[in-house]
Amino acid sequence: MTFFLPEWNELSSYGLLGLSAIIASFVNTLAGGGSLISFPALTGFGLSALVANVTNSVALMPGYLAAVQGSRRDLKGQRARMVLLIPPALIGGFVGSQILLVLGNKTFLSLVPWLLLLGTFLLALQEPLHAIILRNQQQRRSSASLRWSVVAIFLAALYGGFFGAGMGVIVLAVLSLLFDDDLIRLNGLKQVISLAVNLAALPSFLVAGLVQWPAALVMAIGAVLGGAIGGHCSGMVKPRQLRFMVIVIGLLLSIVFFLR
Repeated sequence: MTFFLPEWNELSSYGLLGLSAIIASFVNTLAGGGSLISFPALTGFGLSALVANVTNSVALMPGYLAAVQGSRRDLKGQRARMVLLIPPALIGGFVGSQILLVLGNKTFLSLVPWLLLLGTFLLALQEPLHAIILRNQQQRRSSASLRWSVVAIFLAALYGGFFGAGMGVIVLAVLSLLFDDDLIRLNGLKQVISLAVNLAALPSFLVAGLVQWPAALVMAIGAVLGGAIGGHCSGMVKPRQLRFMVIVIGLLLSIVFFLR
């Protein structure tokens, strides 16, 4: 089953993939959940679920790089946190990618509708989680909590290496509950951790030879454009409305994949 009409030529298909990457990166910049758009676009392109997931992770990586570059000011004074949390993010991302490859396409395909539903659910919880976090921001975090943060980030990275949709929501929630800091600064730290997860998963995907490079390159260009547009429009677009649209899309796509 594909979402593209058979008479559409290959150039048009790649153009639609690039557009989906622009939208996904734009959504990631402003609200999160962009993979709920770009991953189904790749399956509609005709790729298997496994190859689409791997290609999506590689294609959106320039967007993470751009996000980290744009967050440099917010990362000042957070070196100790990065030293603490990047190692579990790297290990979790690598282990998650290995689990994905071991399971193979057939098993992963059976999990896709549930994963899309989970990513949609996490996105829907983002705003309530932020409200809870803001009410508890003044609480002190103990050293024991910091140790638990390593475990929590590892588990979030494990999920991200396996399937990225919703990972950013999990990571930001963990960081916000464990550290007394502004959400903008913690969002910058989230970008670094997300990039670490994707970088750790990359070698597994390259060795397995599952990346559909023409699609990945087209979408990588789109991801950079979408991130730039999202940064420029950050004060013009309401994240709540954008998030609601992505949640609706995620629910509809979950139904489509359940029917498949």
